[in-house]
Amino acid sequence: MLILVLGKGKTGSLVAEVARERGHSVRALDILENEHAAALTAPNLAGVDVIVDFTAPEAAVENMRAVLALGCRIVVGTTGWYAKLPDMKALALKRGGALLYASNFSVGVQKLFRLAAELARLEDYDFSVTETHHVTKVDAPSGTAITLKEILAAAHPGAEIPVTSHRVGDAKGEHVVTAKSAVDILEIRHDAFSRRGFALGAVRGAEWLTRQKTAGAWDFRDIFDQL
Repeated sequence: MLILVLGKGKTGSLVAEVARERGHSVRALDILENEHAAALTAPNLAGVDVIVDFTAPEAAVENMRAVLALGCRIVVGTTGWYAKLPDMKALALKRGGALLYASNFSVGVQKLFRLAAELARLEDYDFSVTETHHVTKVDAPSGTAITLKEILAAAHPGAEIPVTSHRVGDAKGEHVVTAKSAVDILEIRHDAFSRRGFALGAVRGAEWLTRQKTAGAWDFRDIFDQL
């Protein structure tokens, strides 16, 4: 299939590399080549099976609007835009488009989410989340940390669940969930050694999205078992 990658940064470049390794054809645009989604027109998207976005929050929203309005498919690995998620879901359904999104496309992180839900079943514990990313990451806390907090909060409504963010060098992404009681402490942790896990998950998600016959929007958390 033909994949159009939006974003030529470190993760976007890896997405293109992984997609080619898996036998797909790839085109790529950086933010300047697609300023305000100007390149996402019907003629330019003719023949493109799926778009994968790893840009920036504002650019991602513009890209989604353009792609979904044309009834096309888009995978979004950019975070920091979820306040617009209801609008994007409605647009996908209205125009026949398809959206797959995730705060983190790593399969390992998806398992972390499930472990966090299991940990959250504990009573008489205080929970917290710590995340560490590279210094150029725009949003803080990370989308993954926010998801972890939401998972914990769902099991403990009204509980205070602090999230601490660190920005250090070229850190690929570390997330730690801590449960502390008066008698002990438990931690679960995911530490990414490279961005390749995110890229592979996004490409596998793109492959999944092209097999869907209906319009809509899906969270990678809900479908990754189907990959």
